[in-house]
Amino acid sequence: MAKEKKSITTAEAGQKGGATTSRKYGPEFYQEIGQKGEEAVSEKYGPEFYQKIGQKGGRVVSEKYGPDFYHKIGTMGGHKVRDLIKKAKESSEG
Repeated sequence: MAKEKKSITTAEAGQKGGATTSRKYGPEFYQEIGQKGEEAVSEKYGPEFYQKIGQKGGRVVSEKYGPDFYHKIGTMGGHKVRDLIKKAKESSEG
């Protein structure tokens, strides 16, 4: 009997190819192509592009979570920084 080939979805094929590429080239490969892509986008569209997408993302987040969300995450970030500074001072003293 002939062996039947199992067909795979496009997503499965992409995952298989990505895993093979990852094993072959390692994480540095993805870092390098990401940097090249960022440089190309930056050259093509300029800083205004990043400003626009940042504002658009900010609007979406504000609509989804409300304006108090930014206050909340700002406070959390401030507390984290305060704790890190305190920890660093304690370790340098002791």
